[in-house]
Amino acid sequence: MTAPEARLPARAPGPAPAPLPARPSRRRASADWPLVIAVLVLLLIAQGALGPLLLGTGWWWLMAIVSSVVLLGSAGLRRLGLSAALMPLAGFGMLLAALTLVFGAGTGLLWLIPSLDTLDRFRELTVDGAISVERQGTPADAVPGILFLLCVGAGALAILAYALAVIARVPALAGLPALVPLLVPGLIRSGGAEPAALALAGAAYLVLLRVDVRMSGTRHAARPSAGPGAPRVFSPVRRRGPGPLWGALGVGGVALAAAMVLSVAIPAFPGNGVAGRPSSALLFGNGVSPMINLGEDLRRPTARPVLHYRTTATRAPYLRLLTLDEFSGRDWSSRLFPSNSANTVDKIALPPGLLNSVAVTETRTNIVVDGLSARWLPIPAPARSITGLAGAWYWNGSNGSITSPNDTTRGQEYTVIALNLAPTRDQLRGSGSDYPSSVQRSLRLPADSPPRIAETARQVTAGTDTAYDAALALQTYLRGEEFSYDTEAPAKAGFDGGGVDVVSTFLEVKTGYCVHFSSAMAVMARSIGIPARIAVGYQPGTLSASSSIAGTGRYSVDSHDLHAWPELYFAGVGWVPFEPTPGRGALPEYTRTMDAAQTPGGQGGTAGSARPGITDDPAATDPGARGGSADTRQEPVTVLRLILVLVGVIALLLLPAIGRVERRRQRRRRILAGRAGAAEAWQELTDLAVDHGIPVRATETPREFAARLRSLPGLAPPGERPGEPSGEPQRAPP
Repeated sequence: MTAPEARLPARAPGPAPAPLPARPSRRRASADWPLVIAVLVLLLIAQGALGPLLLGTGWWWLMAIVSSVVLLGSAGLRRLGLSAALMPLAGFGMLLAALTLVFGAGTGLLWLIPSLDTLDRFRELTVDGAISVERQGTPADAVPGILFLLCVGAGALAILAYALAVIARVPALAGLPALVPLLVPGLIRSGGAEPAALALAGAAYLVLLRVDVRMSGTRHAARPSAGPGAPRVFSPVRRRGPGPLWGALGVGGVALAAAMVLSVAIPAFPGNGVAGRPSSALLFGNGVSPMINLGEDLRRPTARPVLHYRTTATRAPYLRLLTLDEFSGRDWSSRLFPSNSANTVDKIALPPGLLNSVAVTETRTNIVVDGLSARWLPIPAPARSITGLAGAWYWNGSNGSITSPNDTTRGQEYTVIALNLAPTRDQLRGSGSDYPSSVQRSLRLPADSPPRIAETARQVTAGTDTAYDAALALQTYLRGEEFSYDTEAPAKAGFDGGGVDVVSTFLEVKTGYCVHFSSAMAVMARSIGIPARIAVGYQPGTLSASSSIAGTGRYSVDSHDLHAWPELYFAGVGWVPFEPTPGRGALPEYTRTMDAAQTPGGQGGTAGSARPGITDDPAATDPGARGGSADTRQEPVTVLRLILVLVGVIALLLLPAIGRVERRRQRRRRILAGRAGAAEAWQELTDLAVDHGIPVRATETPREFAARLRSLPGLAPPGERPGEPSGEPQRAPP
């Protein structure tokens, strides 16, 4: 008699006990509540990992409400007897009702059932949310469109988690939906996911596994014995080795440690995201602040080619991507405007506010994109028409940007007919302060702006009589000898970006790069009543003297030509660019003479440049001075790093299988060496059965379990398989 059989009670004679009646599914559903609560806690903690990307906490509460409605509502319907096959559909219905109540603006029937107007409302919110995610910086303002997308995502993850944990009975896989919000910060922020968020989520995942272990034990103990007449055993044999709790802790600990390592080890996107798009592929597609991301690209030791062009302009133009006209006090962003399909780029309207009295000349610029992938088209501004583009592109009359809802700039070749504005100083001085309502938005400043900004602006512009003279005074002040250009100092000292606190610090330390100079001039201009915004794009680039065709040279633009400059509004002229950054860019013609008179030679030598249109950055004409020659401009390929990450993920997924194979090997070695007995052999048999999806019931005897194994297809001994001859010798018939 084997050791497990020695503890069996004697079988009592008599008829076999009647099998226990099956309990209704409602009792099983009521036992799911601990598991549902554990899944909900895991999702809520994982959603909190999005905190560094969004302002405030209201978005988390809204996501928590939606997740709770879907999960708890699904558990309630299951408790009432709804079929498991209908649970995903029921969860979707509850999500739709919650979205209609919160975001439907009263368009739904009984506030819960969506109507056609509700669906239109959802479509508008989706478009607004997508545009906001694409254009806002981090931490972003959780506008209604972003809130809608967050709630849709929270509900979808809750439906998936419930299906995996409760319906499919694989709670360990319920951690996959929770990985989505945990991984998003690592895809956007250079520092990866927050370790505290990972630790809390890992602890919640271990609790979920432990709840599943306890519930699994309860379900097994409640099952009747298999087979008629089988004894009911209430004290299962205690197994040797680590129990379910320690197994859960081990698996969860390994997964948690691997997640923390991967969040730090995964290669970063240029400008804070992950994986390996080209450097200027670019600033805005991953929702990262363009002002911060611009600095990241400028600090890269090796520049990457972006585009090249030829132009008929006498001065090579700046190439504008977009304008940032919304200022929250912490960051600059572009006002959100959905694409208007009527605004095709073959005929673009004149810039708002431009009078016929302002002298303009048309220029023709042929642009070939080399390494830029963005939804904002780099153009000399203001543009009048664009030809040769692939895909659907539209112009925006408020900020002058050219955008596409579905296409990117990668591989584009196009021709831009643009206007070169040449306002006179008298025209700029004669502009009044009667600004249209769309422009007055560009006067807004936060109420809690540091007083140093306005005080400095008033001191610098004291004695000026017009807005133009005040703008010149601000530009001259920032280009003065007190200020210096440095891309590294702001990042090291911790005042990078363009918020009011950053501007206040910059005016104190007087060192920074184009982001700080442009932000300082724009904020100071607003503080004294001049509408201002920031343009982001590229400097004219480097002229190749040996590539002239028909009198037009070829200009090459790379990622180190990224630039930000302020634009101020003057009635009758429109938005006028200025250049406050010393040593970078080219001074506009309407400011060069006065600036040169006040600062001999012009700051950085631009006023005396022998070749108009060439930037005054010494590195602009010397590729080697900006981090490498033309042959060494490409950064190392990131494919190898991606392969290593993929191998790491696969190895992480294989860890449980590797551990199981190693344990089996050690057991077999101990058994063959005579150092282990029947108990360990029995343990290996039951573990092997679990590996193959065969449940091991705590109420079964070893004999009953062996009989059940024999009844399974393919597991009967050779002599007992249907259709096979037995191993006993055949006797001849008499």
